[in-house]
Amino acid sequence: MTKSLNQLIVTATAICLVACNSASSDSKTTEATETKDSPAFDLAKAKSAIEAENAKFMEAFKKGDSTAAASNYAQDAMMLPPNSEPVAKSNIAPLWGSFIRMGVKDVKLMVDDIAGNADILSETGRFEIYAAENKMLDKGKYVVVWKPENGEWKMYRDIWNTSMPAAPAK
Repeated sequence: MTKSLNQLIVTATAICLVACNSASSDSKTTEATETKDSPAFDLAKAKSAIEAENAKFMEAFKKGDSTAAASNYAQDAMMLPPNSEPVAKSNIAPLWGSFIRMGVKDVKLMVDDIAGNADILSETGRFEIYAAENKMLDKGKYVVVWKPENGEWKMYRDIWNTSMPAAPAK
C-alpha cells in the first residue's frame, strides 16, 4: 500500500507540474502574440508629432489665425490661462483671437520635456510672446497634456504662467 501511495503522490505531482508549466507557457504565448500584434509605443515618434503640432500652432499666430491655433486642441480640451477661469474648447478660438487683436504677432514654444505613453503625453516647456517689431510681451513656462484624437495628438489641457515680474503697484 505504501508503494501505491508513493506512486500516486509522484503521479499527482507530475500532473500538477505539467499543468502549471503548460499554463505558464500559454501565458507567454499570449504575451508574445500581444506584443507582435500591438506595436510598442515610440516616444521619439510621439515627440516629433508634438513638435510638428507646435510648429502649426506657432505658424497660426504668425498668420493671425485663431481658428487654426484652436484646431490643435481636442474636442474636450480645456485651457487654464493665468488670472482667469478655465476656458472650454468652444471658447479657445475666441480667446486666441483676443490675443491676436491685442497685438500678438508671434509665439515661440521651446519644448523642455515630453513624457508619457500611447494614451497620454505631458509636455513641459517655455514660451515667448512677441508683438510687432519683435517686441517681447511675455515669457514664461507651460505644461500641455496631449491625447490622441482621430489619429493625431491634440492638446487636452493647456496651462501656462509668466516668468516676468509683476507690474509695480501704483
